[in-house]
Amino acid sequence: VDTVSQRQTWFGESVAERGKGSGVVISKDGHILTNAHVIQGATEVRVHFSDGRSAGATIVGTDPRSDLAVLKVSSTAVTPAVIGTSSKLEIGQWVLAVGNPLGYENTVSVGVVSSLGRTLPTESGILVDAIQTDAAINQGNSGGALTNAQGELVGVNSAIASNSGGFIHDFVTLKD
Repeated sequence: VDTVSQRQTWFGESVAERGKGSGVVISKDGHILTNAHVIQGATEVRVHFSDGRSAGATIVGTDPRSDLAVLKVSSTAVTPAVIGTSSKLEIGQWVLAVGNPLGYENTVSVGVVSSLGRTLPTESGILVDAIQTDAAINQGNSGGALTNAQGELVGVNSAIASNSGGFIHDFVTLKD
């Protein structure tokens, strides 16, 4: 998910800022789930698919409290993720984090569920009832899928808890 937003400089000039995140297709008709903070303030959103296609996207809605957003692309030639249930996750269970960390497209990292029901203060507010994982999640993973070992979507990569801004502990918005 690539975004463009406009901000004003000290001198009153309008400057385009570009952002990157990840997303996961959740319906055959082109709905995509990402983080609200990925598209916050965006004036333009473009989605790039793993097969090389890209499409402009509209923002359907956002929920800043859960840090989730839904996008829509007009393409119907998309394959949605299989949606699982986060309520069945257990501490120690294997999970996979999928996304575009640090600009590296289509990256998968593996880890375990470290904790459930965490609360984490973020720049956007307080993320509640989050999954904590030790799967490596870095900038650009936001909005990407967290799946169980069967490949079912169980969460959306949302935040990292780190003094340096790099991977230490990662938090994921609960899907259920």
